[in-house]
Amino acid sequence: MKAFTYERAASPAEAAKAVASTRNAKFVAGGTNLIDLMKLEVEAPTHLVDVNGLGLDEITPTEDGGLRIGALVRNTDCAADERVRRDYAVLTRAIVAGASGQLRNKATTGGNLLQRTRCPYFYDTNQACNKRRPGSGCAAIGGASRQLGIVGVSDKCIATYPGDMAVALRVLDAVVETVKPDGTSRAIPFADFHRLWGDTPEVETALEPGEFITAVTLPKPLGGKHLYHKVRDRRSYAFALVSIAAVVQPDRTGRVAVGGIAPKPWRVAAADAALPDVAAAARALTAGATPTEDNKFKIALVERTLAGVMAEARS
Repeated sequence: MKAFTYERAASPAEAAKAVASTRNAKFVAGGTNLIDLMKLEVEAPTHLVDVNGLGLDEITPTEDGGLRIGALVRNTDCAADERVRRDYAVLTRAIVAGASGQLRNKATTGGNLLQRTRCPYFYDTNQACNKRRPGSGCAAIGGASRQLGIVGVSDKCIATYPGDMAVALRVLDAVVETVKPDGTSRAIPFADFHRLWGDTPEVETALEPGEFITAVTLPKPLGGKHLYHKVRDRRSYAFALVSIAAVVQPDRTGRVAVGGIAPKPWRVAAADAALPDVAAAARALTAGATPTEDNKFKIALVERTLAGVMAEARS
């Protein structure tokens, strides 16, 4: 791990300003992803801004009947919150499906959204990776790609977004609240928060330099049955090959988002409209797919996983 300087921020705006004004600075809260990357020298920030003392660790109701989840709410606390379990059960299910109990005790809401891909070529500093070193190439293309993306990818990067929580937030139409270095705030619809790789896979979100996540807001409850199915190589501490978050209404209409197949939680309006027709919804979700020989099985796996979700919704 390379040397770095450190400070504790006194306010969200101060934290944003500190990161924006210091070259190669990073926010640190739970550190469950960043510290690992620093140890491997995939990330080498020159300055860390500790945001743990900013008081953003509460879940509060919003005026329109939803919930505001502070950026520093730990994953364990979010999943266990009575209101989340009752009205947004897909979020609880997704969080519990991720990582381990120890990591969920440390990981934060804001940090969870910013976790970086687990593509093995990104983690191996001896391999070419446009995400780690722009312009160096993508060793995953033509390499081992079983875990990697089939839709929304590009000829510069085929990595996937790895998280579970974000897939549930996408199906719920959450909104990300932020503060900029100049103290102004904005709200980013979750659909627009994570970017497709395109020609700049190193740019992963819609955040501007130094912009700091302060909360995630959920709309008023959707009702229906909330489900999260995650297909992985082992039962725990593994990232999804395919995951599906769904909210299914009594008439079997609903909405669905998919993880493990794209640079962002993947949701397609045509798939929502096609439900309860599983085959049609799956076709919409994988339309335009460009899989490799290693991961073309994911096309069928999306349909099978969605079929399992819809079957459970009937029970």
